[in-house]
Amino acid sequence: MTPVHATFGEVAAERRVASVPLSHVSVELGHLYMEDFEAGPARLREQFRRVAPWLATVRSLWRERVPGGRARVSTCFLVDDYFSRFSTPAELVPMILEAAAEHDLTIDYLARESACAQFEDAQSNGVELARLVEDRLVDDPPPDTDGSRPPVKETGWLCNGSRSPRTAPVQAMGKARPWEPPVQNAKRGHSIFVDVELWDEKGPRRTWSCPFLAAVWQLLRLGLLRSDGRVPLPPVALDGGWPRDWDDLPAVVRLDPQAAPFSAYTTLSVLSPRFLPVELAVRTILSQVAVDDEVLRQIAGRSEGEGVRLEEELVDRISYVFV
Repeated sequence: MTPVHATFGEVAAERRVASVPLSHVSVELGHLYMEDFEAGPARLREQFRRVAPWLATVRSLWRERVPGGRARVSTCFLVDDYFSRFSTPAELVPMILEAAAEHDLTIDYLARESACAQFEDAQSNGVELARLVEDRLVDDPPPDTDGSRPPVKETGWLCNGSRSPRTAPVQAMGKARPWEPPVQNAKRGHSIFVDVELWDEKGPRRTWSCPFLAAVWQLLRLGLLRSDGRVPLPPVALDGGWPRDWDDLPAVVRLDPQAAPFSAYTTLSVLSPRFLPVELAVRTILSQVAVDDEVLRQIAGRSEGEGVRLEEELVDRISYVFV
C-alpha cells in the first residue's frame, strides 16, 4: 500500500493581502463629462481656475496636521470614457494637462471611468471592479422588513430606508390603506430618503450607473479594493506617447514619477454642484459596502503609526468642495 502524506493548514494563514502605498489625501481636480470637453479648452481652464485655490488650501491644512509638515498630497483627474467617448487620448489629455498647467496645477494621475467597470490588460489580467464591489454590498434593511422588497442584487436598486408603501386600488367595501411616508434608517430628526439605481440591463448587457462607478472610484482612491488579494489597478507610467484609442490607455496613468502615492487615507473631490445628487448616492452606496477586514487593519495600523487619526466610517474619510 502506498502511504499517503497530507499537509493541513488554515486557509486564513495562507491568505496574502497586498498593501498599497498611501498619501495623506488624494485630491480630485476634475471629473468632467464629454460635453465639457466638447466645450473646448476654455471650459477646462475655467475648471482649473476654480480648483487651484482649494488645492493650495488642502496642502496647507495637511502640512499643519502631520508631523514635520511632510504631507503627502496626490492629485488625480477622471475622464468619463464609459458613457460616451469623445476625441482620443492623444488629442484630449495634452489639452487637459496644458489647461491645468496654466493655473500652476499638476495632475499626478489620470484615470479612465470605464476601468471602474471592467478593465483588462497584461498587468491586471482582467478585473471587473464593479462586480467586485457589487459582491461586497450588504443590504441595510429597515426595521420590520417583511421581505416584500427583493434584495439589491436582484433589483439593482439600493436605498437607505423603507419606501412609501404602494397604495393599490382596493376592492369594493375594502379598507383603503392610507398613504405613508418613506423613512430613512438611522435618521437624524427627519428622514432624507435615497433610492439609488446601481445598474440597468438590456438583454445580456449591464450598464453601471454613474453613482456606482463613482463609488468604485472612491474605494480605489482610498486603497480599499483587492482582487484575490492583489491591488487591482496599480498606476502605471505610460510607455510611449498618448494612444489614439481609449482602450489602449492604462486604467490609471502615473503622470509624475515623483508624485505621492495614488491611494490615500482620505479623499477630497473638487466638483461642480451638479454632482451633488450623484455624490449623495455615492455615500449611500458606500455606507453599505463591506471592505475586507485585513485591508482595513492594514490602513488603520499604518495611520496610527503616523499619528493620523482616521474616521471609523469610510464615507467620513471622503470630503468635497463644490464650486
